[in-house]
Amino acid sequence: QVQLVESGGGLVQAGGSLRLSCAASGSIFSGNHMAWYRQAPGKQRERIAHITSGGITWYALSVKGRFTISRDNAKNTVFLQMNSLKSEDTGVYYCNTVNPNLWGQGTQVTVSS
Repeated sequence: QVQLVESGGGLVQAGGSLRLSCAASGSIFSGNHMAWYRQAPGKQRERIAHITSGGITWYALSVKGRFTISRDNAKNTVFLQMNSLKSEDTGVYYCNTVNPNLWGQGTQVTVSS
């Protein structure tokens, strides 16, 4: 049973901000490197950011400098702060470990230009 629940998506104008949250079960979250993935319309799902269990972060070039990933280990939650949003950021956003197996439902982000 998948225990990943993403939330916080919505419709926003270009240049705006959103903060995504992902509540994960302890068995998925604890001690694992966690990531955010994005699936744009008509494209494959891609990893856009990850954070290690120790807090080290990595970002895809397309989001670097605009998105910030963080985690709250006490609450088994991963966040993605998205600023300066662009129309090409539109898609369904998922969180998972860096070695994903089953997926949650994701949260839709739509950026209007």
